[in-house]
Amino acid sequence: MTLGFSVDALLPKARGGGVLKMGLTKLDECEWLQPDPDLAERAEGFAAFPQGIQLSPESAAPGAELAAMLGLPGGLPEAARAHHEDMCLLTLREGEEQYRLVGAAVAWPSDWTPANKMGLPLRALHAPIQGYEEQLASGVDHFMAKLKPGAFYGRCNWFIAATDEKRWVAEPPEQAFARVTADNAGETLFVRSERQTLRRLPQTGAILFTIGIYVAPLGVLSRDNRHRLATAVASLIEGEGDRRGTGAYAGALIGYATKHPD
Repeated sequence: MTLGFSVDALLPKARGGGVLKMGLTKLDECEWLQPDPDLAERAEGFAAFPQGIQLSPESAAPGAELAAMLGLPGGLPEAARAHHEDMCLLTLREGEEQYRLVGAAVAWPSDWTPANKMGLPLRALHAPIQGYEEQLASGVDHFMAKLKPGAFYGRCNWFIAATDEKRWVAEPPEQAFARVTADNAGETLFVRSERQTLRRLPQTGAILFTIGIYVAPLGVLSRDNRHRLATAVASLIEGEGDRRGTGAYAGALIGYATKHPD
């Protein structure tokens, strides 16, 4: 397995700190989506967040293509409800160079609102991410343009949250992490990883972006992963730590990792 389906399996593949990188891994088709998804949990997620489904007219054809590929009736919402992963569709309009978000079926967003992102091109979608325009934008645009049908790529990331809820809305860091200490960080800090995949649909040419959410308490992770995170939070690029709220929890996380070397 080149890109696993748990926080512990994903963290070694995720970027630590420093310069932003796509960090893509080529996947076999059998590694594309999580096997045996909890469909009851997915149904609950969409019921609690119905606004996570956003469809433009441009999403109809690729959504139907995706559902048919997966042996399902319907379109994008039916595909996402039948799998662990949230799913987004991006298409390229004639005369443009950047793909745009045209459809989203997202039960468990990581502090974003699909309705606010619909129709935006890639660079605008990623505008809140420090360093994206300078370090990643051109590379992402090139990758998307060259991605061929039949190829599967994945990547992963990490966030630190104060909750294990799959749908995460970040609170002000000083409030969210107010009770976190080096002694209790193992139970009060939660590591959230997105297992993201990209593939081009062969008929419509749309790009499907999937996001599998995995959450675990800091204390259950391997020693190597706890120390990996401790190093990472100390080496984020300028401005990125502020967006992630690291000032409110970094000391506790590093302290916990130091106190629990095994």
